[in-house]
Amino acid sequence: MTSPFPPSSIRPILNEVTTLLTSRKETVSVAETAAGGIISASLLSVPGASKFYRGGLTLYTLESRIQFAGWTEEHTKNYNGPNAEVVSELAKNVRERLGSTYCLAESGTAGPAGSGKELNRQPDFVALAVASEGGVVAKETTTKVGGDRERNMVEFAKLGLELLKKVIEEKGEDPKM
Repeated sequence: MTSPFPPSSIRPILNEVTTLLTSRKETVSVAETAAGGIISASLLSVPGASKFYRGGLTLYTLESRIQFAGWTEEHTKNYNGPNAEVVSELAKNVRERLGSTYCLAESGTAGPAGSGKELNRQPDFVALAVASEGGVVAKETTTKVGGDRERNMVEFAKLGLELLKKVIEEKGEDPKM
């Protein structure tokens, strides 16, 4: 038996986001890392996605960020885990390359283990950003589910879609998170 897709916890916010995008004739692109494509796949599961979805990249490795998201070798040398600055740059670069109204970027630590002592290297940490013509809104948060990798991936997608909705509703201005 297969699991329902998109995950049930994402469906309400997905519906809200895609309704907003469609009604405003706006588009979105996605740059995701630890969510592993769940954000893009969820958007694509909606009939008529070609009207609002410009494309997405799953940038799981630093090398993929060099090839597809405007990173340089210097970025990889200075990389210290997911953070608001990293996702802001991903969102800006991918939005520009794909020509979308918005770009949602996500980078987190899904687990089950962390890769350092810093908060942004612990399971359940995620950095999110939405780039638009009005600038970039970024946020760092935790899911509070610990090292459950699958749950974190789904929560990262849900939190990203929630941020996207707030930015759309504020027409790309800072939604005062």
